[in-house]
Amino acid sequence: MDRKATSEPKHAVHQATVPLRTPLFRGERRLRIALVGMPNAGKSTLFNAVSSTAPRTGRLAGTERAYEECTVQIGFDEASVIELPSIAALHHLGVDDLPALKFLLWGDERPPISVHEPGGPPAPFAPPDLIVQVVDATRLESHLELTLELSQLGRPMVLALNMMDEAWNKGLHINVKTLEKLLGMPVVPIVALMGQGLSQLFTTAVATVRDATCPLPQPASKHICDSLQPLSQALNVPEIHAAFRVPHPLLLMQVAAGDPYFHDELGQHFPQLLPQLQRLCGEAAGGLPRPLEEELHADRHHRAATLFEASTRMGAPHEGRGWRYWLDELFLHPQWGLIGSLTVFAAVLFMVFEVSTWLDSMTAARLVDALAGWQPTSTGGVIGRAVTDGLIGLVGIVVPYMLPLVLLLVALEETGVMQRIAFVVDRGFHQIGLHGGVAVPFLTGLGCNVPAISAAAKVSSGRERVIASVLITFVPCSARSAIILALAGKYLGGTGVFAIFALTIVVVALMGRLLARNRHEFGPGQVQEIPPYALPHWRSMLSETWERTEDILTIVTPLLVGGSVVLALLHHVGADTYINTLFTPVTAWWLGLPVVLGVPILFGVLRKELSLLMIYQALGTFEIDSQLDWVQITTFLLFLTFYIPCISTFAVMLKTIGRKEALISVSLSVGVALLVSGVVRMLLEATRLYLV
Repeated sequence: MDRKATSEPKHAVHQATVPLRTPLFRGERRLRIALVGMPNAGKSTLFNAVSSTAPRTGRLAGTERAYEECTVQIGFDEASVIELPSIAALHHLGVDDLPALKFLLWGDERPPISVHEPGGPPAPFAPPDLIVQVVDATRLESHLELTLELSQLGRPMVLALNMMDEAWNKGLHINVKTLEKLLGMPVVPIVALMGQGLSQLFTTAVATVRDATCPLPQPASKHICDSLQPLSQALNVPEIHAAFRVPHPLLLMQVAAGDPYFHDELGQHFPQLLPQLQRLCGEAAGGLPRPLEEELHADRHHRAATLFEASTRMGAPHEGRGWRYWLDELFLHPQWGLIGSLTVFAAVLFMVFEVSTWLDSMTAARLVDALAGWQPTSTGGVIGRAVTDGLIGLVGIVVPYMLPLVLLLVALEETGVMQRIAFVVDRGFHQIGLHGGVAVPFLTGLGCNVPAISAAAKVSSGRERVIASVLITFVPCSARSAIILALAGKYLGGTGVFAIFALTIVVVALMGRLLARNRHEFGPGQVQEIPPYALPHWRSMLSETWERTEDILTIVTPLLVGGSVVLALLHHVGADTYINTLFTPVTAWWLGLPVVLGVPILFGVLRKELSLLMIYQALGTFEIDSQLDWVQITTFLLFLTFYIPCISTFAVMLKTIGRKEALISVSLSVGVALLVSGVVRMLLEATRLYLV
């Protein structure tokens, strides 16, 4: 998109149309893409980079070697991607390698020649619509031999040049356009380990199937073709083709190379022809300088070497590299990428605990101080003060936390950093049923869960959206973190603060595994695009920030103000005692806390900072260690950490995941808060008794 397009009015953007190519491959019509390659070419790395959170694993008939399969979203299209066991060649295959070739040829439809074989078809799904050969670019010449064989299958094919970064390190420069022209198939350079080129690879794969583009014929050298002409004519009969259902060039090469499987099947189904075919093979070899099988291999090796020499050159390593390359090394490298992600994590923490705290002190905190002396006693005055408190609470959420953090999130997206973080952490998030795209929203949740849930809804759908929204509510936002730092930092020390945050991470991971296990419908994998680095534009950043927050404000405002009025009226009519009594089973019996802390727990639903203020009011002192021991302080902090974040978060969940899932999330957070804090309290009490 050019810069002029981005500067058009917002309504013009919404009216723009996206060209839709047909036929659309979705549902029952989705593509089948087979990942094929020699050992250590990077098939598994490529598959893992695009797979769903729960790929399916099985075994091809007649082998112990496993394949993996999952559905992947490619724009508007879907594809079933199958990672086949590694294969080095198509001829003289062993018992464990042959089923891979059978799948590529026949899939779940057994040809007549295999009716005598025990078991079912080669695979439980149809043969692939397209083959993606994953190639180690540093060993291109040897991999091209397999390419020449695969081109005989007569299926659309794309060559994925993997490990291009290592090829550059070795000074190997591949002319992709030349290689495409020579092979007659698309060639896409990728670095699967770092996610580079994957979006282009799968977009090209879909276009190749849609255009029905098959590789150019790659016949053997002329002297071999001439010597095999009689054998080719003998095999080119309808009965043999109907029995084998394989392309004639492949059948000819397999028989000429003396492949045991094809010779055995010819002997069983066409015993009258086998002697003639063997005689013709011998005659073909008679006019060649070497045995026929060796000559075919030597010729294939020569043609691969010719392709390699025509499309590559040796040069200086690191040619054409600059700051973008080294930034990718920081953000996309499997190990260094974690350091880059932690750097962004540190930036989010700085935004939360420095910038947002300063903004809070300059906005909501000053409003609170200005109204501190207003303590109305009439019902109308109480309602007016409650409405004002609700609006101040809204300012305290939006100005310090929501707007800066959403702005930071948008900036990360526009610069291309967020997409790189998402790719690096993708496999880790798969363990809790999510994709890496929700990584940055999780970080944003450290500031405020409200924009975090909204951001997660933008990058996920279906079950992933529900799981992400539920788990984000367990991420300690700035308000909860402030309480932890204020109380645990003062009374429990650094060890206590670390233990609480560490326990939060454990609970989020366990809850993610539990939610992923209980939800059996799995969404498709995602081909994460790694865009080029770019400088963000303030106009588009501000526009996107407002677009992501305007709906939240319309939902949060009435609930926050309304909740404030309800709780203020309860306090006005003297319902504190009844509230505390109602919460006695939770506070006194289960958590071992003073009964007077029931009201702070309830008011914490409005905004967590209120809990800290009301703790001081309920206990009648700012030195709470005079009223609570270290076990009680720990228990109370854990309960507040996992308890319902705030009414604003609940309001956003209503919009993003619906009423049912939002209510389930609330019930889950209450249950986890009670369970974790209660169990930890018992363990700490037991430890204290043991130490005494």
